[in-house]
Amino acid sequence: NAREDYLRLYSEYHTMSALAYMRYSVNTADEFYSAENDYYDEASPAVHSLIADYAAALLDSPFRAELERELSPLLFRSMELQRKAISPVIVDDMVEENRLISEYSKLMAGMEFDFRGEKLPRPALLGYLKDSDRTTRREAMECLGTTLEKNSAELDRIFDALVHVRDRMAKKLGYDNFIELGYCRMNRLCYGRQEVAEFRQNVLRDIVPAVSALRTENAKRMGIEDYKLYDNEVLIPGGDPRPCGKDGIFAAAREMYHAMSQETGEFIDMMLENEAFDVDSRRNKWGGGYCTEFVKYRQPFILANFNGTSGDVDVVTHEAGHALNAYLIADNRFALELGCGGMETAETHSMSMEFFAWPYLDAFFPKAGDAQRYRFQHALDALSFLPYGTMVDEFQHRIYAEPDLTPAGRNAVWLELEAKYRPHIDQRGIPYLERGTRWQYQMHIYETPFYYIDYCLAQTAAFQFLLASQDDYDSAFARYLHLSEQGGEKLWTELLTEAGFRSPFAPGALAQLAAQVEPLIRPPNI
Repeated sequence: NAREDYLRLYSEYHTMSALAYMRYSVNTADEFYSAENDYYDEASPAVHSLIADYAAALLDSPFRAELERELSPLLFRSMELQRKAISPVIVDDMVEENRLISEYSKLMAGMEFDFRGEKLPRPALLGYLKDSDRTTRREAMECLGTTLEKNSAELDRIFDALVHVRDRMAKKLGYDNFIELGYCRMNRLCYGRQEVAEFRQNVLRDIVPAVSALRTENAKRMGIEDYKLYDNEVLIPGGDPRPCGKDGIFAAAREMYHAMSQETGEFIDMMLENEAFDVDSRRNKWGGGYCTEFVKYRQPFILANFNGTSGDVDVVTHEAGHALNAYLIADNRFALELGCGGMETAETHSMSMEFFAWPYLDAFFPKAGDAQRYRFQHALDALSFLPYGTMVDEFQHRIYAEPDLTPAGRNAVWLELEAKYRPHIDQRGIPYLERGTRWQYQMHIYETPFYYIDYCLAQTAAFQFLLASQDDYDSAFARYLHLSEQGGEKLWTELLTEAGFRSPFAPGALAQLAAQVEPLIRPPNI
């Protein structure tokens, strides 16, 4: 009964804080919701300290064995990690961390980029990096670099403060540095630092050479001999395929989800009828994309920034994969406490849905041949992401192991890792960014440390769903729905085994994956 009271209270708090953040992120200049966001920045550490007290009452109960049988051993393992991640002694530091994150998000959301006579928000500028004209891409990247340089003092100050407040919290809790605390905060239940380190080595050995060769060959097909940073977003001669407009994308999404299954059809109808999307790019809007949920109302919500590129389609596949999971597990026993599981599980839902959209892409790309061009681009992008995401992860391990590095020292680490994980890209010639500052607009690095490797792990699972769907789409999709419906009640590695897939930590798993995926990345007749 006490737990039920707690869940009712937490549902109310979770819903109100999510609503306030959503309203703030759609317009970070809104004074009322900016103040609301500030309130939750200050209140949430105290709330999480209370949640830790609740967890301790269960963990330390003389009836723990009976409680585990009645509830779930996995719930208790998750609570043990929570207890390692929070204490009243770091609440003030957590408030400071939240304040700095909000400061960064406001800085990035308010930044305007003067490009060819227009003042653009960052997502709109990034759309030009997919332009077929190389001069346009170079000028867009130069504009990005020069504008970031104007804000470099603030970007460095905020990140330096974040690194040190996180390091301080870790040391107050008895850790050597923030890395172990960061793993606890990510609720990693089925792998740790050793497994992730081995995964990074496997990516270096088995994926980096394949990606570099594929990318270099593809650049030469486009007439590019000197592969620059501004060439990295374009994979198709003449420019990437452009989808139909916003209305067409949502009409195609509704048709696709109805064709997939009854559950997905009901889901997309609910999302569209409740206007649970905000996808227009505008000044002062948070510059990324996310899916959140208002648990009291069983309502997911998706924020994105359409910019006319193929990335717009990813919103109704990737983010909708998250939203579908929230919809499917709304009534699960531990939906509020365990959610969908770890973030590697959450990203498996979203990245796999991107691939399950493949048979339906003609409706999103009406120009003849563009759907197949997108499949090529999507598969190569997805494989290329593994080195990039792994590089982000190693960068964070290096930074938090050496919290007193100077800004120039951090940039030097980034350049070193670029050469290691993406040796085919020439970083030179772009103002500011050539100094190793590309990481400053990767928002996860500031906002959610150690999250990024979850995307990489999930990508390996998503590729296995793609390969399975090539053999038997209906069977693969049924396995996908089953995985998603279980939420956080099973470990990610257990879910993979149930789906018939290999763990990416298994010896040789990535070499096998590269061999299976590479045949999908042969250029269409373009």
